[in-house]
Amino acid sequence: METTIKWTGKMAFSSVTPSGHEIKMDAAPEVGGENTGARPTELLLNAVAGCTGIDIIMILRKMRLDPTSFHMDVKGDRAEVEPKRFTKINIHYALEGELPEDKVVRAIQLSKDKYCSVSHSLNAEITVSYSINGVNGEQNL
Repeated sequence: METTIKWTGKMAFSSVTPSGHEIKMDAAPEVGGENTGARPTELLLNAVAGCTGIDIIMILRKMRLDPTSFHMDVKGDRAEVEPKRFTKINIHYALEGELPEDKVVRAIQLSKDKYCSVSHSLNAEITVSYSINGVNGEQNL
């Protein structure tokens, strides 16, 4: 996979992904940006969630299960000193529908431990939790 990121002035950059989608990145005004795009760190958290979310939907569909609703709440903790990398990321998966807990747990574990290439590319501790139909799961994953 290859891409080119173009500087568009001040602290802003843009790119067109290999799949043809435009991404705009910028910094906050207090560091010289104009807030015309997402911060790279914001994109990184979204990339982790998007990757694992796609995995989970694919796995559940292979199990012939379709959530009626699914969202993820993601929290990233960063180091205090440069390079201020993410040290810990927590993803809470909130699914709704006729979903057996053991199948949801299996889908989450497969994504976390095997399939999500984005999370496996990071040097951060990644923890997860889940709820099904508003009820928090009891297992540590």
